[in-house]
Amino acid sequence: AFLELSGPSEIKGVWKDSVTLPCAYVPVEDLVQQTLTWTVVHDKGSGAIIRRDDSGDQILLSEYRDRVSIPKDAPGNVSLLILSLEISDKGTYTCQVTWRDSNNSLIAKEITISLEVVKVAATKPIIRAAEPGLTLPAGASTSLRCEAGGSPPISYRWFRRGPAGTAELLSSGAELAWPSLRPSDSGTYFCEAHNR
Repeated sequence: AFLELSGPSEIKGVWKDSVTLPCAYVPVEDLVQQTLTWTVVHDKGSGAIIRRDDSGDQILLSEYRDRVSIPKDAPGNVSLLILSLEISDKGTYTCQVTWRDSNNSLIAKEITISLEVVKVAATKPIIRAAEPGLTLPAGASTSLRCEAGGSPPISYRWFRRGPAGTAELLSSGAELAWPSLRPSDSGTYFCEAHNR
């Protein structure tokens, strides 16, 4: 029986976002997965992050507690999901699997993935409107929503265009809402997104 672990040699994750470090194999009939261990080498040192065996999953490095998991019901998919990436998560990760064959001997394989953690600038925001065209009767309620991509946290500010190109700051927050519109609310609105 032929077994190979597959996965990329390098992954870029976005700071504060989640990332999956792919590691997978095609299950072979007579081979039973015994142990799965993810280890890391990075600036803070090295060690085993998580280990899966018959007794379940154990998280061994406290800095990854509540932040890592491996798919439960996907035979052969032994990828590592890391939540809310820290800059210090950058490092070299090793996925190591052992199997037992029908003669009770063990086979071990491993692959190594290097993880970069990058910060991404906020993208130009888009405005989502509840209704297209936004010609509305007085008394109606409506809202505008500002959305941008990039490394969280992203903060938003809403402005209304004033006379002679001035801009009046209305609020901070992704959503601008009017419970009951008045004719004087007519105008041009714009939003700004920024992150660190």
